[in-house]
Amino acid sequence: MSASTIPVQRSRPIYALATALVIGTGLLWRSGLLPLPSFLAKYGGDSLWALVVFLCFGFAFRRSSTLRIVLGAVFCTWSVEFLQLYHAHWIDVIRSTRLGRLGLGTSFNSPDLIAYVVGIMLGALAEHLYLNEKQRADQKV
Repeated sequence: MSASTIPVQRSRPIYALATALVIGTGLLWRSGLLPLPSFLAKYGGDSLWALVVFLCFGFAFRRSSTLRIVLGAVFCTWSVEFLQLYHAHWIDVIRSTRLGRLGLGTSFNSPDLIAYVVGIMLGALAEHLYLNEKQRADQKV
């Protein structure tokens, strides 16, 4: 088995805490309170949203390989982005709310797809580093 397909054991409390921290960071990021360049404000926020999706998949599927979590998160985020091409009245009403806009977005933007992959890959890298450090610590005991 390659390292990316080996099932892992994730801690749900850690993933829940990480998710809450990233959501808080994302809300602050998009609030306008931080003096960020518009490019970084836009695509950094998209990357943080995708990171939350990655963390939620890790929380829900705590024994799945990182590769499966990455693929699930990419599929989910890209599906939401492509869903923005669909504009029926009922979904546009949902999108007109703050929560709907944050979760579903409003209009398709292909560069967002890259931002999502960046956020998900940052999550995968952080998970890899954390799990490797945890494994080294467990071996010392």
